[in-house]
Amino acid sequence: MSRTVTKSRFKPHALEYFRKIQETGEEIIITDHGKPVLKVVPYAERPTDALKSLRGSVLKYDDPMKPTGEKWEGLK
Repeated sequence: MSRTVTKSRFKPHALEYFRKIQETGEEIIITDHGKPVLKVVPYAERPTDALKSLRGSVLKYDDPMKPTGEKWEGLK
């Protein structure tokens, strides 16, 4: 879950927010005039873990320039 903080509130308490993010893993969204402008998230050592499910799913094409046999909508 994310917490929302204004820029003016974040600035003088930045170190406190950084410690809280580090300890809890909570994300903080910083706003400017009510609009989100920044998102502070904890550092992840292995950001590629999110892509693990895609490993081995890429098809190998021996001849990538060969037509697929499908007719394109734009050529009709």
